Amino acid sequence: MAYSAAMKQAIGAVREQLAGAGFGLADSRFAHHGVHSVDPHAPLVLVACSGGRDSLALAAVAHTVASAWGMRCGAVIVDHGMQPGSAVVAQRAAAQCDQLGLAPVLVRTVHVRVGGEGAEAAARDARYEALAAAARELGAAAVLLAHTRDDQAEGVLIGLIRTGGVDAVAGMPARQTVHGVRFVRPLLAVSRAQTTAICMDLGLEWWDDPTNGDAFAPDEPLPADYPLRSRVRHTLLPFLNEFAGRDMAERLAQGARVARRDVEWLDECTSRVFDECVRLERRGVSCEARIDATRLATQPQALRFRVIARVLAICAPGSGTAHVDAVEALISQWHGQGPVQLPSKHSANRKKHVIRVCEDVTHANRRHSRQD
Repeated sequence: MAYSAAMKQAIGAVREQLAGAGFGLADSRFAHHGVHSVDPHAPLVLVACSGGRDSLALAAVAHTVASAWGMRCGAVIVDHGMQPGSAVVAQRAAAQCDQLGLAPVLVRTVHVRVGGEGAEAAARDARYEALAAAARELGAAAVLLAHTRDDQAEGVLIGLIRTGGVDAVAGMPARQTVHGVRFVRPLLAVSRAQTTAICMDLGLEWWDDPTNGDAFAPDEPLPADYPLRSRVRHTLLPFLNEFAGRDMAERLAQGARVARRDVEWLDECTSRVFDECVRLERRGVSCEARIDATRLATQPQALRFRVIARVLAICAPGSGTAHVDAVEALISQWHGQGPVQLPSKHSANRKKHVIRVCEDVTHANRRHSRQD
């Protein structure tokens, strides 16, 4: 079968990422052209499919690559139930995946509990939980996500707006583990225009999320209540393209690949220093950390901040940059100051060379115990 240029590039991208994740030919039969049956116990990869152009294109490409390598390829469709007709969209996506030859194809309905981080974040958390559960249920080796080069660029801009720092510039990793399941993003070097072309070439009709704002004219601003990602896509990125006179999605995605290498090295260093300087104690759902402030003080500032950020992410979720700065000051600017208040009724308190990060009640119990 003759493939279009967009399909060829996408196949190459999926092959590269699957190979980087440790996948390859099931056996020597698949090194030769011809029709070969896939072993029923061959490794299984699952495509997270929403029915949009990107995930449908990934489903088609991943099935092509998996079949050529002797792997199985299925799909999971998550219905968030947050828009009218979402169940119909999910069933239609499942039918399209089935027609493409993917198997098994599952539809999972989730209940999204919207909290302080907003509906988008809550939907993302519910989606990852459902995808991970499906992967464990089926014994899948990996779940493939359809984030494209455009998504990467938009994510970098959102990260810079919200937080900044090298982690924001690095964007989304090509591979990561969530809830104990390996997730792979094979299309980070493939554009949305290319996934659109693949769907058109294959006659696939995709669904467009109405919150993307595609119904608005290019020069018409989206209302402020639209998701930030949609406003970045519709307004900010096109402006940057015109201002710079080039494809800024490509530039931002290229920069993210370079920054990702730096972040991965920093994460390795952080893990080493974390193991040397931090001791965690879990008590049911709560967690206490003891940080050796004297030892951590000998590390470069960049590593000190990353170690503390990791501790707070584990023991005091919801902590931000200001909290990390304040705890780091217990090391670099120590003069006997009092505890640092953290989210969820947690605090960090230094005594001699040890910083304890735990619930306030734990600190209080220790004080009363010493007085008694």
